[in-house]
This record gives sequence, structure tokens and C-alpha cells, in this order.
Amino acid sequence: MKKILVPTDFSVCANNALNFAVQSAKILPAQITVMHAFDQKGDLYTDYMGINREYNQSILFEAGQKLEQLKNSIAETEGIEINTFVNNASLQKSIFRATIDNDIDLVIMGTLGASGVKEKLWGSNTADMIGKCPVPLLVIPLYYEWKKPGKMLLATNHFEMKSFNTDFVFELADLYMAKVDAVVFTDEEKNDHATFLQHANKIPQYETTLRKKYHEETLTVNQVFGNDFEKSIQGYISRNQIDILAMVSYNHTFMEKIFTSSMTKQMAYHTTIPLLVIPGKSE
Repeated sequence: MKKILVPTDFSVCANNALNFAVQSAKILPAQITVMHAFDQKGDLYTDYMGINREYNQSILFEAGQKLEQLKNSIAETEGIEINTFVNNASLQKSIFRATIDNDIDLVIMGTLGASGVKEKLWGSNTADMIGKCPVPLLVIPLYYEWKKPGKMLLATNHFEMKSFNTDFVFELADLYMAKVDAVVFTDEEKNDHATFLQHANKIPQYETTLRKKYHEETLTVNQVFGNDFEKSIQGYISRNQIDILAMVSYNHTFMEKIFTSSMTKQMAYHTTIPLLVIPGKSE
């Protein structure tokens, strides 16, 4: 991982995500780019009269000043050099463009959590990027305090084996020098007894395969079951002191419905630790 993108609206939520990126950059060999997206609005009349143009220029100038202040402050207090720019497009379009133009490996964004999230623009913007971001997305809860990750959890329900779905998790763990756990979730209400036994029987081989593939001798795979995915995973996180939760997010056409973008999005609203969302591929 060489390049991290941190979109910002200059809120406390976004600043917390930026702090996670900055502290990580002291450990990881990564370059940070901070971007502010401003989607210019207007109509033929206001453009003709120059009213909208003047307003947009004022907003862009103010955003540029704020980014420069952030850049100078981080360099002075943290000793980390960052790149900054303003993009004249929607947040989603700006992220897509930036990941391609700048060869971004990871996007880090903040989220406000479940309380009033629909009324909070930045929290909903972060949630909207889940399942849409073309590169891995790391979601940082508002009140999360930075700590060097020591343990990561890969949560799945169908034994992730494809390298393009799992490589990034283990690469990031290696960079942080963190241990990895994996859990396979079995739904007690939706899955029958045969599925429960099938999962239980496949776990030892799955653990052996992942250990060999990623040279992770301490990796463990466990079966987690219940009638609520979120509560079951949160329980495992609390019992095992997990620092980052990783999930693979698929679109709604994939036959495995439990880990759709909506399920991952729900987890983003409630998680108290960073959530790493990997854009999943079924083939």
C-alpha cells in the first residue's frame, strides 16, 4: 500500500479519519492525499449574471485555504507531509476520479454512527460509498481513538478464497504487524442444520489453507452463529479485542445475500472500531 486518499468536509468526523491516516503513515510506507469535493450548482440565469460563478469561486478559495492550513498543521505537529486538492464534482465522482488519476490503494473516511445519520451529510456520504468505492474503504467511527491495530478480523459467511477478495486484508495486517482472525457466520434462523454442520466441517481446512497462503501461523478461524449477524460479530469483537473489522462487500446480484453492501453499510453505522470494506468480486 503506497497511497491513501482521505476525502474531507472539514468536520470533526472527517478530521478523525484524517488522524487515523496520519498516525498510520508513521507506520506504513504510505503517502496521504486529502481531497475536498465541491459539486458546483447553478442555472443558466445565475451563470449569466455571474452570481453563481462568484459564489463558487468563493467556496473554492475558502476550501483551498482550509486544506493549506491542514497541510501546514500536520507537517508541524506530526511531521507528515500530505498532498491536498479540491475537485469540482460530487463526492462519489471525485473519489472515483482520484483513485484512478492518483493510483490510490486505500480510501479512509469517517462516519457518525447510527444516531441521526440520515440527517448528517458526511455520515450518509460515507455509507453511500460502501459497495461503490473502487478500492478498499476504511471507515473510522467518530469517537474512535487511534491505536496501532494489533488484531484484525475477517468476517465472512461463505469461506472467502479468491485472492482479490482477501489479499488486501493480509497485506494491511502485515504492514501493521497485526494478527488476523477469521470468522464464518452461520444464521440460526435462515440456515438449516446441514449448513451449520457443513460450515463446522469446512473450518479446519479453511484455516489450514489461509495459514499456508498468507504464511500466518497464528491465524485462527472460528464459527460464529446466532440470529443477528451484527450482534454476533460485535460480541466476537468485544471478547477478542479486535481492532479492525474487515468485510467483503458484494452487490445485490450475487447469490450470497448476507454480505451485500446494505449489510456492510449497517455494520458501518454501528461499529465502534474501524471497518475495512473490500469491494468483492464473485469471479
